[in-house]
Parts: sequence; C-alpha cells; structure tokens
Amino acid sequence: MHAIEKLLAKKAGKESVTTGEIVNCAVDMAGINDLYLQTVRSFFEMGGTKVHDPSKVIMFMDHYAPASTIVQADNQKKFREFCWDQGIDLLMDIDEGVCHQVLADRGLSYPGELLIVTDSHTTTHGAFGAFGTGVGATDLATILITGKLWFRVPEVIRINFEGELPKGVYAKDIILHVIGELGADYAVYKAVEFTGSTLKHLSVSERMAMCNMTTEMGAKTSYIQPDEITMDFVKAKVTREYEIFTTDPGYQYAAEHTFDVSQLKPQLAAPFSVDNVEDVTAFIGRKIDQAYLGSCTGGRVEDLAVAAKILAGKKINSRTRFVVVPASKGVFLEAMQKGYIQTLVEAGATFVTPGCAACLGTHQGMLASGETCITSTNRNFPGRMGHTKGEIFLGSPAAVAAAALEGKITDPSDYID
Repeated sequence: MHAIEKLLAKKAGKESVTTGEIVNCAVDMAGINDLYLQTVRSFFEMGGTKVHDPSKVIMFMDHYAPASTIVQADNQKKFREFCWDQGIDLLMDIDEGVCHQVLADRGLSYPGELLIVTDSHTTTHGAFGAFGTGVGATDLATILITGKLWFRVPEVIRINFEGELPKGVYAKDIILHVIGELGADYAVYKAVEFTGSTLKHLSVSERMAMCNMTTEMGAKTSYIQPDEITMDFVKAKVTREYEIFTTDPGYQYAAEHTFDVSQLKPQLAAPFSVDNVEDVTAFIGRKIDQAYLGSCTGGRVEDLAVAAKILAGKKINSRTRFVVVPASKGVFLEAMQKGYIQTLVEAGATFVTPGCAACLGTHQGMLASGETCITSTNRNFPGRMGHTKGEIFLGSPAAVAAAALEGKITDPSDYID
C-alpha cells in the first residue's frame, strides 16, 4: 500500500484498503471557515444537537476578517455563539489568519493526520505527511455529528523533482510549471505525491505552497513523505501523538512524472487560467496596477522576507499599489520582529489584517475593470480578485515584489543575490 492508503486504512479501522474502495474514516480535525454558515444550519437540519467531539473541531474567521458587511458580521456572530454553546474552544477569531497557516502555527497539522476543512486548499497539509482535503457544508456537518466521513481511496500520482533550483526560482514556480505542463484537470480526485532530490532544498513553507496548489490540478489530496525537514518543524510545534506512514517498496503509481528543475526560469500563470503558464520572460514589461503578496499560498514569513530583501531601501513604483497580507498572526509577529514589516511599509506596502482578504474577491484589495494584478495567490479566473475585466497573473513572492518595485512585470532573478 501507499502511505496514504495506510493512513486511510488506520482511520477506517481496517488492515488494508485498495484504490477505489469506499471507506468510513474517523477524522482527527475538522475545520469550518466563515464562508460556511450552512455547516451549522445543516448540523441542526440533520438532527444534530451536540458536536461529537468539540476538541476535534476548529472554527476560522479568516475569509471575512474583519467583517465588511452586515451579513458577514451576522454570520460570524452565529459561528461564535455555536462554538460557545457547543464547547468548541478552538475558535480562531478575526485576528488569527488563514486556516491552513493557523493549523501549522499551532501544531495542529502533523504526520498521519486526517484533516478536513471547508476549504479546497486543505491539500496544503500534505506538506506534513497528513491527508488534508476540503469538503462542503453537509459533509462537514456529518463529521460534527458522527466524527466520521466517507472517502473513496484515491489513485496516487507521483511527481518527482530533480536538481537544484536556479536563482530566483521558488516552489511556486515549480508547481506552476507542473500545472502548465499537465493541465488544471489532470489530477481530479487523485492524490499527488511529491518526491525527488529537489525536496531537500525546500523548506516547510515552500512545501506548503507546492502542496496547496495541487488543488489547482483537481487533486483530492497531496503528500510528501516526512523527512528531517518535516520533523524539525513538527517536533518544535506538535505535542500530540502522531504516526508516520511509509509506502511499500514496489508500489505501483497510477502515473509518474519527473521534472528537472535545474534550468527552470521564474514562471507566471497568465489570465484566465492557472494552467496558462509561461516563463516570466514572455510578459516582461507588462504594466501592473497592483501587486499582492499573501494568502495560504504565499503569505508566510519566508515570502515576506524575500519581498523585504528586494525592496529594502527602495520605493515601489508610484503608479502601483502593493498590498501585503500576512497569512497569520504568528507570521505577522515574526515578520515584525525580524524587521520585514517596517521595510515593506517604508517601501510603500499597504498591510491588511492576516487572513484571505482579496484572494477570494470580496474585500481588501479589489481590482477595477481593466486593472492588472500580479499575486502570490492561487487562482486567476475572471472576477477572482474583483471585477471580471481585471486581469490576474500568478507568480512567486519574488516576482510580486519585483513587479511592485518596477510597476511592471520583470524577472525577479535580477534582484536575487
């Protein structure tokens, strides 16, 4: 069996499982974000009265942080009251940040975990050797009532990376390149495992960015076998017991792909699809109205550090807005301590509350008709960050910072020592 299959078998109380099998699994942590009040409604509509295990439920006020409409405020009020009534202590209010980063910060993402959140980018947690996936309101309500949920054991695709990354190339560039090559629908309801020598050069932060965007390939989940890099992070954060699963020798993957990243150039996904990917050189000189650094894909400390290094002692272009959104309060505090926040503010950045902000296209950095944004987020379809006639380029934090400085798309490699 693959490590993912062993994980699902354990949660289902079975000796083994096979691809395509339907299994009913005990969930280790269930998360609900403030887009999904329907989860609470469904809980009561389905006859729920008391949450099965409040210690295994976490609530996030991240998509509308802070609330910008009366409806959002009312929804958050109902979420808070539900947590208080049900004894759910893990209430992450509007000051905490994006669900996936908060889970990592608090040691709630770990090897061997089955982690379900009402957010499609829960694939992020494959970076820790967990099975993370997103579900809708009714499925999450089922977990609240029973503590379990059914899954179809997915096929597993292996994507192998070899070589050291060139200057100015990051995990975001790698995954954009892969999606561009394989397509946005390549891995629908499949698991994507990342392997290869390149991984030893990628931090947990970079691995999270890469696993996060397997969602943009349609993947059900992602996986990286825990190694020394994983465990150094986990041992500093996680206090609960966990289990590391390994894949049996000779396991047959549904498909395997190998990419040599040693000659890779910085990548951009151009409007209006995440698989519309080319080298940054194809877009050099394209005017940028807004540069956006943040989200569960590109708002971690390392991302802010890259931007601060590029912009230290400089000013962003006078005709470009630079919006920065730390992924969590923990990220914000660490970046503040290290001086990155002051550097970016002095360069002309506008900071907003840790959370999802403009990534979901509702507040804090919307685009007007005809405007162009380069962003470290994960989606660029029409209307994703505001007006449907706004255009979005996806790139690395370095590409975003370099564009903010120049007021146009530029090769970030020129600014990396």
